[in-house]
Amino acid sequence: MASAAEQLAANINFGAFFKATELKNRIWFTLGALIIYRLGTYIPMPGVDPNALAQSFGQNSGGILGMLNLFSGGALQRMSIFALNIMPYISASIIIQLMTSISPSLGALKKEGESGRKKINQYTRYGTVILTALQAYGIAVGLEGGNIAIDPGLFFRASTVITLVGGTMFLMWLGEQITSRGVGNGISLIIFAGIIAELPSALAGTLELGRTGALSTFLIIGLLIMVAAVIMGIVFMERAQRRVVIQYPKRQMGNKVTQGETSHMPLKVNTAGVIPPIFASSLLLMPITVASFASEGGPEWLTTMTALLGHGQPLYIALYVAGIVFFCFFYTAIVFNPQETADNLKKYGGFVPGIRPGKNTADHLDYILTRLTVVGAAYLSAICLLPEILISQYSIPFYFGGTSLLIVVNVTMDTVGQIHSHLMAHQYEGLLKKSKLRGKKGSRK
Repeated sequence: MASAAEQLAANINFGAFFKATELKNRIWFTLGALIIYRLGTYIPMPGVDPNALAQSFGQNSGGILGMLNLFSGGALQRMSIFALNIMPYISASIIIQLMTSISPSLGALKKEGESGRKKINQYTRYGTVILTALQAYGIAVGLEGGNIAIDPGLFFRASTVITLVGGTMFLMWLGEQITSRGVGNGISLIIFAGIIAELPSALAGTLELGRTGALSTFLIIGLLIMVAAVIMGIVFMERAQRRVVIQYPKRQMGNKVTQGETSHMPLKVNTAGVIPPIFASSLLLMPITVASFASEGGPEWLTTMTALLGHGQPLYIALYVAGIVFFCFFYTAIVFNPQETADNLKKYGGFVPGIRPGKNTADHLDYILTRLTVVGAAYLSAICLLPEILISQYSIPFYFGGTSLLIVVNVTMDTVGQIHSHLMAHQYEGLLKKSKLRGKKGSRK
């Protein structure tokens, strides 16, 4: 028999959606914020020669710059005020989370609850300012080295740093506003909007190559079939989970004896979600972007490094996969603590059948989670290597590959899930109001 929640979910329709005023306001706020973000990607940074920038970017668009430009929604190609996008904030989050595992004082802040979380967020903002300033200065030097700056010098570097820092901080604030007042995770939605905005031009470029004969029709059809298969695989893996059986013994409360219950603890195959590819990309692509701008007319070793870290090159693939695997295990260890979970189960009388409570349960959960993380890391690595193979082997300028698909599908599923939760909460409120009205009518009789 279906549960009450399942019955309620089955009855959700468009009528309930249009009646949910708060949900509609949240959706409109989210759309408005994303429109503001997209408009900002077209505001150019002062002091940059657009013709020289277009020529320089055209020579490097098939490499690292093209992939990073996809995540920034074309802002890097136009060198707009949002050229750095939200990546410095993500990098700062990585560093702070690493520090919470190393530093005892930051680790203690993490356990303080809401007040500790606010302090950690404040440190993350400070780190974002520092990282953005350093990366912006590197881009300014790179633009001067590539003869893209109209009037190179100290004033150009200062204006570039101030502009890019302001743009990134505004995006960070906008993402926080979407999370609190809109629907979905604001930071993820900003990256999602950038990818979606660049997909039509990427798809049009691929179809144009097919029209001119540069790509065969069968290859394009095979590409579309592969994209559909990858989407199905991502949905399957993201919803896959290992259910650990948890048994609760009988309890006696006064004269009442409650029967023992059996429940499940769901452990996702990909516990880290879309975080590892984003973290690995943000740490790997930004230094290479600065090096790509500065390599024109720069030292020979810088040009060699940029070439070695191009699409399909063994060094880039090795570093990218290593970053994904590392952040899979690292982020999973942050999200799920086997010892803490085992202690909570022991506190409330729960246990895994056949496993002693306490340390043995923690070791058992850690063993299961390690195996699941190995499978999840292999799945993420395979998905994220798809665009590298397509671009390097077949020269397809189509970045709707593994990483982009992973972000788009995950953010879509998360946002739809939040919308579904709001609809269920709205329907529960409606049922409670109806029951109260019926209760008042019955009392009057």
